[in-house]
Amino acid sequence: MAKARQVAGGGRAVAVPPERLRGWIERFSLSHGGITGTEAAPDEVRVTAADGTTATATVPFGPLEEPSLDALVAHALVPRRIALLLVRLGGHSVGIARDGRVEVSRTDRHLVHGRSAAGGWSQQRFARRRAGQARHALQDAAKDALEVLVPRLSEVDAVVLGGDRRALDGLRADRGLAPLFARAEPRMLEIGEPSFAVLEEAATRAVSVQVTLRDG
Repeated sequence: MAKARQVAGGGRAVAVPPERLRGWIERFSLSHGGITGTEAAPDEVRVTAADGTTATATVPFGPLEEPSLDALVAHALVPRRIALLLVRLGGHSVGIARDGRVEVSRTDRHLVHGRSAAGGWSQQRFARRRAGQARHALQDAAKDALEVLVPRLSEVDAVVLGGDRRALDGLRADRGLAPLFARAEPRMLEIGEPSFAVLEEAATRAVSVQVTLRDG
């Protein structure tokens, strides 16, 4: 399970694998004096403990048809095949994963220089060079997504994106990838530079349930 990370608005979030979700809820209850209330909606389920601490689970691949805590656990445990598209300017990794295990993938790294501190013509030349590198990097990412992911869209249950939002937005302009982005989950995974190891971690996180904890 991923380590807790701070989230906007206060609190911390953890990614709980489906098979550990029920046990995680039971441990949360024991640690905070028992659960005193449950609020269930199609897109999230929130439990409140006796000490006022809340745990809000965001429903992955939702919505829930009949929202409840038990329904969330059952929903999370449904086997799923996921298409993953992870992109940053420094590289990309695409793959198909079943129940958190990568079945097929392709990863590539790209040289995209950082910004230059120089001014004048040198800075302009550097900016043009960097823009060209970034363009080629996104073209390579689009090519791999078209070859690895798009032909398998009919075989997957969902598409999960991760990486740099601007890089992903750059790929949206490719008409060939429109079916891929049309299937994408609203959430986006935060990742480091794409690699096969990062893809494997993302495959696990993609099927996990994000739970946000806030103290009472």
